Amino acid sequence: MNNALTLLGLLRREPSYGYDLKHSYDRYFGSQKPLAFGQVYSTLARMIRDELIRALGEEPGAGPDRKKYEITEAGRARVQQWLFTPEVPAPTLQSELFAKTVVALLVDDDAQRLLDAQRAEHMTRMRELTRLKREGDLLQVLMCDHGLFHIEADLRWIELTGARLTQLKKELLTA
Repeated sequence: MNNALTLLGLLRREPSYGYDLKHSYDRYFGSQKPLAFGQVYSTLARMIRDELIRALGEEPGAGPDRKKYEITEAGRARVQQWLFTPEVPAPTLQSELFAKTVVALLVDDDAQRLLDAQRAEHMTRMRELTRLKREGDLLQVLMCDHGLFHIEADLRWIELTGARLTQLKKELLTA
């Protein structure tokens, strides 16, 4: 996920302070990996440099002065472009698991053991996401569904590949 464009999109709603922007990001997108404050402020600095946002001024607070930011027209255009540019599906067809499976076969190691271990890891994550889904609001449910569907696709691939290991090994060793 592009954190900078996501933050810029949040600023499109309304002007905001960096602190509040970080909390909005974490609320909507950071349940698994919240943004660090330093990352938010360095991203805001780059967006000012690139004229995507501007600082509205500073207000004294209990700590350092608070800066409020608003999006510029260039920033609005960038968010619009980002929103309606379709995401390209995974650019490569070769995942780490695919590579490990081929290498295991090439070095005459136990590729089925590798697939079994990966299946167990996927099932653990699937249980975690299912639990989070039961406890969550609609935003959390949709995020979990996205992860679950990807895990299901990986599990189907693991099953299919496991059934084809003998054939794949023959093809690899005769190539």
